[in-house]
Amino acid sequence: MKKDMIHDIPDERSEGLIEGRNAVTEALKSGRAINKVFLADGDTDKTLGRLAAMAKDAGAVVVRIDRRKLDDMSPTGAHQGIIASVAAHEYATLDDILSLAEQRGEAPLIVICDELSDPHNLGAIIRTAECAGAHGVIIPKRRSVGLTAVVGKASAGALEYMPVARVANIAAAIRELKQRGIWVFGTAADADTALYRADLKGSAAIVIGNEGVGMSRIVAESCDFKVSIPMKGKISSLNASAAAAILLYEAVRQRG
Repeated sequence: MKKDMIHDIPDERSEGLIEGRNAVTEALKSGRAINKVFLADGDTDKTLGRLAAMAKDAGAVVVRIDRRKLDDMSPTGAHQGIIASVAAHEYATLDDILSLAEQRGEAPLIVICDELSDPHNLGAIIRTAECAGAHGVIIPKRRSVGLTAVVGKASAGALEYMPVARVANIAAAIRELKQRGIWVFGTAADADTALYRADLKGSAAIVIGNEGVGMSRIVAESCDFKVSIPMKGKISSLNASAAAAILLYEAVRQRG
C-alpha cells in the first residue's frame, strides 16, 4: 500500500471532535453547538482559561482531565491542551455554495478535491480557500477523507466558515456545475494551458487531484480546461494544498 493512501478510510469517530486552540476558538466564535470541552488538568495557561470561560458562556460543560487522558483522546496528537466534543460537522450542498456566491454578488470560486487521502492536505486547502474568499469546497463520499478532527485542526478554524459539500460522484457534480455556467479547471502536469494563461476571472471550479495519482481519468475528461503550474526546479510536482493555493490566488489576482 502506498504511504500516501493510508488515509483512504476516514476515521468517522473523530468527526465529533475539535482540538487545538485555533479550531476551538473559531468553533465558539461561529456559534457552533459544543457539548463538552476537555482541558488539561493543572494547565494555568491564560488562553485556555479564556476558552473555558467562552465555552461555559456558550452552555458547554467544561471538564478538566489528566493530560495523558487528553493525549489518548486526541486524533492528531497535537491538542494544545484542549479538545471539544461536538456534533459531527454538517455538510453543505452545491446549492448552498452557489447561494453564498450569489449573496456576495461574486462569480463562484469553488475547489473540488478528487479523492484526497491526507487530512492535512484537505484541512490546508479549506484554510486557503477561506482566506482567498472562495465559496465552497467539494469532496467525494468515497475514497476520500471526511471532515475529521485532523482536518479541522489543519484548517486552523477555517472549517467553521467554509461550506464543504460531500457528493456521491465528483464527475456528476462537475457536470451539474457546468450546466450552471461554471468553467472547470483541472490541474495536470501535462496540461496544454499554462496557469497564467487561464482565465479565472469568471465562474470557476478548480480541481485538485489525489496526492499520488492526480485526477482520475473520468474527472480529468470532465474538465473544460487542464492547466499546469510552471515548474522550474528538479522536482516535477507540488503538494496538493500548495497547488490549490497557487491556483486560488491566481484567481484572486485576476479578479482584482
